[in-house]
Amino acid sequence: MDAMHAVLTLPTGPLAEACLSLARTTESAPILDHSIRSFLYARLLAEHEGSLGDEAYDEGLLFAACILHDLGLGTGAPGEARFEVESADLAAALLNEYGVAAPDVDRVWEAIALHSSLGIAERRGLLAYLTQRGVFIDVGHHTHIPLERLHVVRNTYPRPADDRSIRDAIVEHASRSEAAAPPYSVAAELLSQKRAEG
Repeated sequence: MDAMHAVLTLPTGPLAEACLSLARTTESAPILDHSIRSFLYARLLAEHEGSLGDEAYDEGLLFAACILHDLGLGTGAPGEARFEVESADLAAALLNEYGVAAPDVDRVWEAIALHSSLGIAERRGLLAYLTQRGVFIDVGHHTHIPLERLHVVRNTYPRPADDRSIRDAIVEHASRSEAAAPPYSVAAELLSQKRAEG
């Protein structure tokens, strides 16, 4: 397998396919692409930092956490809690359906629920750390991963210039109930900015 193909290869199997299917059928295409890029960046980071061989590294769980981390912005979310929590709940339901062990379901739930929490996720184990970092690399946060490896991902799953799909989806979800945008959350901040813009 050549290096470029290795960077882009996604996990296979019933659970991986179910994760992709659920995201594909409930999320917009730009949000799904963001989730795929987030996984690919997270795996590149694990490789770059030498944690691929760690006992705590589980590519299947990392794929599930990254691919499902924005389910709360899709059509399956009720809009009764913050989107990170609804994403985590929907992901846990799918993992339970596929017989994933309860401790692993909890790890994925935590990684998703904390994916927007800078300063917290990285203290909750490798899965939460990689999930959060993969997501934030995709939205432009600095990384030491070589640029040529990042470009392989970006060229295959391009992000349109000035793309606001994630922000707009968070604002739409936050508008559905007070509980979906609790004070000081990412959703509350974005909703406040949107209202200030008129």
